Amino acid sequence: MDMFVALSDPTRRAILEILASRGELPATDIYEHFSVSPQAISQHLKVLREANLVVMEKHAQKHLYSLNPYTLSQFEIWVQQTRQRWEEHFQALDKVLEVEKQKLAQGEQERK
Repeated sequence: MDMFVALSDPTRRAILEILASRGELPATDIYEHFSVSPQAISQHLKVLREANLVVMEKHAQKHLYSLNPYTLSQFEIWVQQTRQRWEEHFQALDKVLEVEKQKLAQGEQERK
């Protein structure tokens, strides 16, 4: 499962936010935060597991879920790299616009 597909759903993002703020939780505690059926949340948890965004450990009858720090750190690296590329593009655009702005100002001065 692609991480971005998993993150595209607001319920799955809410599950990640709950785990980020509360830490490791049993599935039953996660279900309580939503008005949909436990089966629906279970499917969302499955998608998050397949995308390696969460990990699940079995302890007796409980399924404990937590964030997968490795995958999240890889996502953070991707976000930083993407932000850097966009900043470089915007800086290049700023330079082009500044040159054009100077050309316009120079043309106006020559007309006077």
